[in-house]
Amino acid sequence: MEIALYQPEIAGNVGTILRMAACLNVRCHIIEPCGFAFGERALKRSGMDYLELAVLQRHASWDAFTGWAEENGKTMVLMTTKGAQPLPRATFRHDDILIMGSESAGAPQAVHDMARIAVRIPMQRETRSLNMAIAAGIALGEALRQTSGYPAE
Repeated sequence: MEIALYQPEIAGNVGTILRMAACLNVRCHIIEPCGFAFGERALKRSGMDYLELAVLQRHASWDAFTGWAEENGKTMVLMTTKGAQPLPRATFRHDDILIMGSESAGAPQAVHDMARIAVRIPMQRETRSLNMAIAAGIALGEALRQTSGYPAE
């Protein structure tokens, strides 16, 4: 299981997700451009000392990422408030990469078109969305549970 952040805009979210990825032994992909100057200084506060443990792969563009994914036999699961499949009914596979859209704009149609499934986290009707890092944690937890992908303790 892997996770990808499509053009993330908030360094704190990226740092938090990198920390989670390090703890759960999950590779994290950053699909650029980012909405901040990517570097240790921007990520240090939320990522703490886990950044050096994170397996991080940066991709210069969506096309570069999809080329890499295709070469490596990966399928994409898009996490989106517009997803047709509610998380509790989604089925995850070992070769999936969870894609998180940008904080303000989500994912463009090209990302939706490439996804094997589009998944939403059920929420109260009065609410619009979760913080990206929180949503990533919820989705990754379910995906790792289904695929027996949690690291051995």
